[in-house]
Amino acid sequence: MFKILSVNPGSTSTKFAVYEDETLVSLHTIRHTPSDLKPFKTLFDQYEFRKNLMLDKLKSDGIDLTDLSAVVGRGGMVRPLESGVYEVNDKLIADLKTPHRAEHASNLGGVIAHEIAASIKGCKAFIADPIVVDELDDVARISGLPEIPRRSMFHALNHKAIARKYAAANGTTYDKLKLVIAHLGGGISVAAHRYGKVIDVTQGLDGYGPFSPERAGTLDAGLLVSLCFDGKYTQDEIRKLLVGNGGLMAHLGINEELIAEKRASEGDHKAKLVLEAMAYNVAKEIGAMLAVLKGEADAVILTGGIAHSKFIVDYIKSMISPLAIVAVYPGEDEMEALAMSGLRVLRGEKSKEY
Repeated sequence: MFKILSVNPGSTSTKFAVYEDETLVSLHTIRHTPSDLKPFKTLFDQYEFRKNLMLDKLKSDGIDLTDLSAVVGRGGMVRPLESGVYEVNDKLIADLKTPHRAEHASNLGGVIAHEIAASIKGCKAFIADPIVVDELDDVARISGLPEIPRRSMFHALNHKAIARKYAAANGTTYDKLKLVIAHLGGGISVAAHRYGKVIDVTQGLDGYGPFSPERAGTLDAGLLVSLCFDGKYTQDEIRKLLVGNGGLMAHLGINEELIAEKRASEGDHKAKLVLEAMAYNVAKEIGAMLAVLKGEADAVILTGGIAHSKFIVDYIKSMISPLAIVAVYPGEDEMEALAMSGLRVLRGEKSKEY
């Protein structure tokens, strides 16, 4: 039996779980208030604080960490890499501490995993399917400006985990399928999966694709340029409009789809229209990815927290069902996905070198 610790730091929380093989034995989310994090000047000043909170909670649960086989941290904003499980090494640690695209709390996951594993004999530290997984076809990288190539940044961990679940449920393997997967959450990403690789994907952080509860998605480039230079906003404020204050937040002042849906059900026509527009844009991107797969998708899969919404799912299905089979896997279980990634390696799958 293998015991695995999953570590998933977020901007305002640290989630962690212990699995014994496929069995969950401990799961926690520690919330961090602004006042908790205020003493730390940089993101990486927080890692010892977060690590110790985790260790204290696991100790109170009676979890003996000395027999851990692996610690798997959420991968962060490192260099673009292929999908897979990467054993943490010095080069990876250096890049986690000096993010190459943006500072993101998920970078702490690999560092915390390394710190814990290093103190336990025989325990290894890994990261799995970080958001910078890049398997794009060359043709998908080209934009209208050489200075601004299309980038791969998406919810790779959940995309890959759900693809494997769908394959297993249908008696096959991920590398034998063509799928379009839409992750619907605080951010939204839509990808074309061909035989185990994501050959095209929307940029789910601050780039192009559907708008989401708090991200702006694709915008009119000319109007965005004007907004940047009219003197109303600073660069940081513009970035916040793209990620954090965009999407539902910009239109409705809220970033929770459930609250927006409740408003719509109570007669708020603006809330209903904005929700429909979000679903409409998701469906449009799914259509584009179906074209990438030349109409040969085995299925379209909707996943993420918003896939619990019948309103959103039904709207997307109304546009996509005539084109492909639509399967729904609501929610996301990143803790399980991290643990199962480590378990595959412990059971013999070769890890990758960063």
